[in-house]
Amino acid sequence: MSGAKVISINLSPRKTMRKAPQECATLILDRGFEGDAHAGDWHRQVSMLAIESIEKMREKGLDVGPGDFAENLTTEGIDLMQLTLGTQVRVGDAVLELSQIGKICHTKCAIYYQAGDCVMPKEGIFFVVRTPAEIRVGDEIEVLKLGNGTCEANYQEEHPGDDIACNKVSEEL
Repeated sequence: MSGAKVISINLSPRKTMRKAPQECATLILDRGFEGDAHAGDWHRQVSMLAIESIEKMREKGLDVGPGDFAENLTTEGIDLMQLTLGTQVRVGDAVLELSQIGKICHTKCAIYYQAGDCVMPKEGIFFVVRTPAEIRVGDEIEVLKLGNGTCEANYQEEHPGDDIACNKVSEEL
């Protein structure tokens, strides 16, 4: 997957608000991005969405861009949907492990109501931080090892009510 890179790093101090682009940001071990509302002790510490997915929404007439889907990292040149749970990727000097593919949206967002669809629930992917580091826009993304369908992190024991934790593959997704 040569040529895969980060084209936008997006953070927000509160959930439910549009994430703002940053030139660089620091990943904290087993937490996510420093200063981001979605960082925490759970399996969706870092989210990724491909610019190619955002382009699909633009083709439907929406004026959207990086960060508008609440993704932390907007990527280019990597087929995120070909990755399996447990896949490890290097982003700059950081290492992330794929912990969830897609998500269930319990409430429909503004984008869904404008376009009748949203790409994040189907094409967004989530990671836990294995090796922390500062990353920058333009950093390369390298697949280190493909996953076997499970994630090594076990948040199910710590969060028993979470039905789509990384150690469990959801049939709904």
